[in-house]
Amino acid sequence: MSAHERAGPAPTQRVPGDGRPQLLVLRALGLGDLLTVVPCLRALRRNMPGCDIVLAAPARLATVAVATGLVDRVLPTTARGRGVPSELSWQGPPPELAVDLHGNGPPSHLLLQRLRPRRLLAYRHAQTPDVLGPEWRDDEHERERWCRLLRWYGIDADPMDLSIAAPPCASPVPGAVVVHPGADAGSRRWPPERFAAVVRALRRAGEDVVVTAGAGEGALARRVAGDAGLPREAVIGGSGDVPFHELCALVAGARCVLVGDTGLAHLATALGTPSVVLFGPVAPRLWGPPPHAKHRALWCPRAGEDPLRPGDAHASLPDARLLRITVGQVVEAVLSHCP
Repeated sequence: MSAHERAGPAPTQRVPGDGRPQLLVLRALGLGDLLTVVPCLRALRRNMPGCDIVLAAPARLATVAVATGLVDRVLPTTARGRGVPSELSWQGPPPELAVDLHGNGPPSHLLLQRLRPRRLLAYRHAQTPDVLGPEWRDDEHERERWCRLLRWYGIDADPMDLSIAAPPCASPVPGAVVVHPGADAGSRRWPPERFAAVVRALRRAGEDVVVTAGAGEGALARRVAGDAGLPREAVIGGSGDVPFHELCALVAGARCVLVGDTGLAHLATALGTPSVVLFGPVAPRLWGPPPHAKHRALWCPRAGEDPLRPGDAHASLPDARLLRITVGQVVEAVLSHCP
C-alpha cells in the first residue's frame, strides 16, 4: 500500500458485546509505539479474522488506532509515563486471546492474567514462570521484537509490513517540508535555534516549510517559525494535537519530514513519506526507520560509547549525540531527500 492510496472515512469503533470473540492487545504507550506494532496488528487480524481486536491504550490514541483499520475499539488506559496501567476496565467474558506488546515483566503479564484470557502471548520472565514465551533480547529493533514474539507462537508477522493508508482529504500545504521540533523528552529535542537555521536554509533553497506541534508544543513551534522568518500561519497545531486525519494528510503530501526520534517519524514511515530523523540517546538500530533510500537517520556516536543506548531517552536536556548533529548535515540530508 503506497502513501498515495486513499482510504475511505476512518472506521468507527465497534460496539462491545456483539458476540464476537475478543482479542485484547496491550500497548499502552504513544503514537510511535502504536505505529511500530502495525505489523503485529495486521498479523493478528489476518490470523484471527473472526475476532474483535481491542487495543488497551491511552484514550487519545483511539482515533489513530481505529483509523489503521486494524483495531475495532480502544480500551482506555491510564499510567504514569511509559509505565504499565494498574488496571484495565474490561467488561464481559474473558478475552479469547491476550497479547502483551507493552513490555517484558510481571506487571504487564499479571495485568492481563487477571482477566483470565484463554491464551496469553508474551515474552517469558523468571517471575512469571507460567508464561512460556520466547526470550527477550535487549539488542532488537522494536518492530522485529514484537513480530518475533508472534512468530514464536505460530503467527506469521512481517516487521516491514507497516504501511497505513492516507486519508481521503488533501494536504493543506502539499509539497511542503514538514518540520517537527518537539519530542516528549528534552534528550530527544534538537535545539530550536538549529531547527530555525535549517528552515532558513531550506527557504533560501526554494522550499515551502511548515512547522508542526503537538499538544503543549505550540511555544516551541512558534519560536522556531518566528526565528526562521515564517508567518504565524506556518505553525500547525500546538494548542492541542493536530487531528489525526489532518496530520496524516499533511505528512502524506509532504516532500520530506524533518523530525527527532518521536511519533511523527514513525508516521512518515507508515505513509511512505521521505524523512530525515535525528537520533540522540537511542540508536537508530533500535527505533529507526527501515533501511530504505527515502529515509535517513542522522546519529553521531563516538567510539567506546554504548552502541545501543548511550544516553537517557527520558532526560530533560538534549543528548550529547544529538548535539553533535550539525545544521549543515541536516540541510544536506533534507535537500537530498526532497523528490
